[in-house]
Amino acid sequence: MLSVGGLFLGITILIGGGYLLVHGASEIATKLGVSPLLIGLTVVGFGTSAPELIINITGALNDATSLAFGNVIGSNISNLALILGAAALMAPITIQGTLVRREVPLLLLATSVVLVMALDGPLEGQAAMISRSESIVLLVLFCIFLYISVMDILALRTPDPILADIQDNPFIDKHLFSRYRWLLVFSGTILLALGGEITVRSGMAISESFGISEAVVGLIFIAVGTSMPELATSIIAVVRKESDLALGNIVGSNIFNTLIVLPAGGVISQIPIPAGGVGDIILSWFLTALLIPIFFLGDGRLDRRLGVILLLAYFSYVFLRIYLE
Repeated sequence: MLSVGGLFLGITILIGGGYLLVHGASEIATKLGVSPLLIGLTVVGFGTSAPELIINITGALNDATSLAFGNVIGSNISNLALILGAAALMAPITIQGTLVRREVPLLLLATSVVLVMALDGPLEGQAAMISRSESIVLLVLFCIFLYISVMDILALRTPDPILADIQDNPFIDKHLFSRYRWLLVFSGTILLALGGEITVRSGMAISESFGISEAVVGLIFIAVGTSMPELATSIIAVVRKESDLALGNIVGSNIFNTLIVLPAGGVISQIPIPAGGVGDIILSWFLTALLIPIFFLGDGRLDRRLGVILLLAYFSYVFLRIYLE
């Protein structure tokens, strides 16, 4: 039970550290003259993935690559099924602008690349893994994605809905923390490091105590915990009727998980894909591919009925994954 308590404590510290780091970095960027739009894009797309990044790096350093792998893929699955389904249950989600519409195919491309990397070894009669060289390829793809995103923003002739939503992001407060910006960055960094260490060690202890693989601990328990910032952002966006922000938060976070978080650990230590891991990547790919017909065909919206289906699919997946253990 101590390991379970440690897991909750570690995730709580991680989320708190990420919150402080994001606010402190936002204040420093504002002081340096960075536009609120660029700050908002960083907070919404990448800031909420700080816990996953720290866990992946800490897992690689502690030889817990299965747990780190499970956390990344599990976060992507929970974002697309659990969080998107819960958000759609509150209010239908549509794409109003062009920026999020372009990010969805990019996420599908990134997920497809990871799937091909995972299948490469088995097709050649070798163990499935994400090697260091493949991790570098993923990091290069992220740089390309970032370039395309910036060019898209600069090329816009008319305001995009998500840009207006981001500049009014409720997680950016330019007055509350302005005097303590550097303290926030320092405190957030320390808490992230501490929370990552506690979470990884507690996850390893749970795996050993309950006979559950580290991959499943990461896929389900840690992944859901570290996805709470995405859940909070998406719910707030839906309540404020900002569909592009709700979807953009999830898509951006998954792109970051796939092209930064996963290869960050892979560069430190190549990531062997655990038993059932290829199936998890296939499910992540399928959920991503499902966004194409939902938002690009028909009426182009994710309604409550589809939200319920996504939630049922997620809980069925969790039950099956634990049952197979």
